[in-house]
Amino acid sequence: MEQDRQILARITEMVEDERTLRESLAAGETDGTTERRRLGELERELDQCWDLLRQRRARSEFGENPDEARVRPSSQVEDYRG
Repeated sequence: MEQDRQILARITEMVEDERTLRESLAAGETDGTTERRRLGELERELDQCWDLLRQRRARSEFGENPDEARVRPSSQVEDYRG
């Protein structure tokens, strides 16, 4: 469960970073190219974190070891809708 809390804390941090970046872009306060690149990186990492959390929860639910869940490549989990 501690691992799940750490993943959720990281997700919360990234969501806040994403919100801040989107606001800065909308207000024209930052370099668009750099911020769009960073926003894309955040979105991919968020997809991976959510996927890892889903894997851990599914493993727990079915009596498996959640610590065996692994981060999958962003190409595999990007834009996943569960």
